[in-house]
Amino acid sequence: MELKIFDRAEDAAIALAKRIATALAEHADLVLGLPTGRSPIAAYAELRRMHAAGEIDFSRASTFNLDEFAGIGAAHTGSFRRFMDEHLFDAVNVDRARVHFLDGSAADLDAECDRYESEIERAGGIDLQLLGIGANGHIGFNEPGDELVARTHRVILHEVTRRENAALFGGRPENVPREALSMGMATILKTRRIVLIATGERKASCVERTVRGPLTTRLPASFLQTHRHVELFLDRASASRLPGCRA
Repeated sequence: MELKIFDRAEDAAIALAKRIATALAEHADLVLGLPTGRSPIAAYAELRRMHAAGEIDFSRASTFNLDEFAGIGAAHTGSFRRFMDEHLFDAVNVDRARVHFLDGSAADLDAECDRYESEIERAGGIDLQLLGIGANGHIGFNEPGDELVARTHRVILHEVTRRENAALFGGRPENVPREALSMGMATILKTRRIVLIATGERKASCVERTVRGPLTTRLPASFLQTHRHVELFLDRASASRLPGCRA
């Protein structure tokens, strides 16, 4: 893993946006995997600024979002599709025909997961996968457990994950769906390059275990150790438990 440690969370976000801009400049038809959650919000804000300044072009890029809540449609205020529209897509020149989401309102959720996996394969796979990390070490909605699912799948969300996403549902964890759809661990690990952003002291333990700990299904992010090209964009707080780093 290549660690990039910045003094502030804002610096990590700006650097991540520049990393994406560089990748798009090198390959205009880049296939991007995109996350939601708090961690990438500042990076998406910087991408919006860069687009307004003419510094980045999304017109030929394709995107695949990591996950979506089950049982809600795209128009729901808590959907990740709405999240992405508000934080990125509505403000950049992305071709909507090249934007891909899981449909949490699909009549057959298992078939929807299979469809999404096929869509990724038809696109030639994901070139650059952006990730955040949950407080319990999940990536996407691959939750800690006795085993991990390889392909895009349905998942029962842990209570800590529902609490983390409560802001999208009026601040009430009980309103967060109990089930979601997510790219699987093998789907993520098949991507050509991975960039993970983590900020804040509450992520420090997971970051340390991701970088230095054993591979374990109890910390899904630890499997990033098996990938050939992983970059971690960290602020000092999230890196504080790594050797030689202090918040």
